[in-house]
Amino acid sequence: MQNNLSQHFQEKELQDLLEHTSKSIPKEQLHLPGPDFMERIFLNSNRSPQVLRNLAALFHHGRLSGTGYASILPVDQDIEHSAGSAFAPNPIYFDPENILKLAVEGGCNAVATTFGHLALFSRNYAHRIPFIVKINHNELLTYPNKYDQIMFGTVKDAWNLGAAAVGATIYFGSEESDRQITEVARAFEEAHSLGMATILWCYTRNKDFVKDGKDYHTAADLTGQANHIGATIQADLVKQKLPTLNGGFTALKFGKSHPAMYGQLSTDHPIDMCRYQVLNGYAGRIGLINSGGESKGEKDLTEALRSAIINKRAGGTGLILGRKAFQRPFKEGVALLQAVQDVYLDKSITIA
Repeated sequence: MQNNLSQHFQEKELQDLLEHTSKSIPKEQLHLPGPDFMERIFLNSNRSPQVLRNLAALFHHGRLSGTGYASILPVDQDIEHSAGSAFAPNPIYFDPENILKLAVEGGCNAVATTFGHLALFSRNYAHRIPFIVKINHNELLTYPNKYDQIMFGTVKDAWNLGAAAVGATIYFGSEESDRQITEVARAFEEAHSLGMATILWCYTRNKDFVKDGKDYHTAADLTGQANHIGATIQADLVKQKLPTLNGGFTALKFGKSHPAMYGQLSTDHPIDMCRYQVLNGYAGRIGLINSGGESKGEKDLTEALRSAIINKRAGGTGLILGRKAFQRPFKEGVALLQAVQDVYLDKSITIA
């Protein structure tokens, strides 16, 4: 695998990614992914046997089955942005069956998408790949645009579709975040009562999180705290963007922080910043899946591989990667998903 990686990275960057040793938070302090992760973490929790069964279904499907890692295909950009912007690069995905086919042939653990997509094919695919129903969205058809997450259906409807899990987004830091936290916490309680697992998109959103030309929406300290709140409302997995910088609390001069957050517990290295995100998910007990981000063309594969290496070496649980896969020809999308999965299958790529 490392020989293949050398085709995508300059030697210095690849060495920095693969040979970095994290001294900020030793790996021994984390609960790391592995074949026995379910038993180690959730067996003594309040999760019911039905929830455990659905979590197991998710972690024992696809090419990463039984490793403790997850590769998830998310397709909700047709609502979050617009169907045209999401699917114009590859119009076959206006037909949602192709989304499910991509997840199956790509060897994913699960597919995360909308009520509408899954409702049309529930009987055809619910037994072939675990469904994660995204129950809330931010739609941008309202003018002027607003930034809020609203429910698009019920938890019971997701259960009727045969879902193994529900997914939801909270925009932490937004004016509407208090209502979103309350709504999603209640939805997650209901999902667990029905036997489904829960996954939270822990995004930050506030126009004032951009200051002096720096975007702190992806700061390690802010995203780490968002993950921590996600774990608090009993998400079984948290989804987060990879951190690109740190020091959000101090630069924006709000909240509370401690100097050790930026020295003892993290550095400017991307693996260490990602590890701080993992730490905030109850020291890895609530697994971190990082998002793949938007498609940028020729560099997509390199960026996806870089994200996978950072996530894995930090102690994360996997990637939830969509646009880089479905905004290209079908076979190329399958190949990209499997190349990312190969990072998690490669035993020579170890925890930093």
